Amino acid sequence: MAAEMEQAIYVQADLAFEADRVRLIDEAIAAWGQLDVLINNAGISKVIPHGDLASASSTVWHELNEVNVIAPFHLVALAESALRDAARHRRAGCVVNISSHAGIRPKGASIPYAVSKAALNHMTRLLAVSLGPDIRVNAVAPGLVDTPLTAEWTGAQELWRTRAPMRRAASPDDIAKAVAMLIESDYLTGEILLSDGGLNLT
Repeated sequence: MAAEMEQAIYVQADLAFEADRVRLIDEAIAAWGQLDVLINNAGISKVIPHGDLASASSTVWHELNEVNVIAPFHLVALAESALRDAARHRRAGCVVNISSHAGIRPKGASIPYAVSKAALNHMTRLLAVSLGPDIRVNAVAPGLVDTPLTAEWTGAQELWRTRAPMRRAASPDDIAKAVAMLIESDYLTGEILLSDGGLNLT
């Protein structure tokens, strides 16, 4: 993908590791000399039935929170200075966190996953208060998205086809457009944009 986009670069990083997070931000700023937008899109999940409390071990909790909560916070902290520079010279810096409808409704692949996304949502609001007006912080909370990962999730696919007002799961492009809208706005901050085709209404 980076090869197809003029002037794009690709930096491989495992966000479970603090050193990789530092390197990611450092290399981005070194390449461009500035940082206007940070999208926290990386995340991990673990499928565990909600009633199976014994399988939701402390190891699972730590792994999910490290990537889904701590890493986004750390990346914002690392990028804060550059994002504030954007506000001084251009527009307000912008952070968009990719959350999940599981952080809003009592759903999701597992309780630890849903709780990590709920924490990310609350962190989004806290950061919006703390960093404004120089930096805006919002989140998009998708429901089911059609990707190779979800292709075999027949139960979820059927749920969205039959109960969601839009009668389908989201496409990656649907979510990308929601993110682009939040980036383009100069006013919205602290918002959690639930993007589930209206399933939450049913």
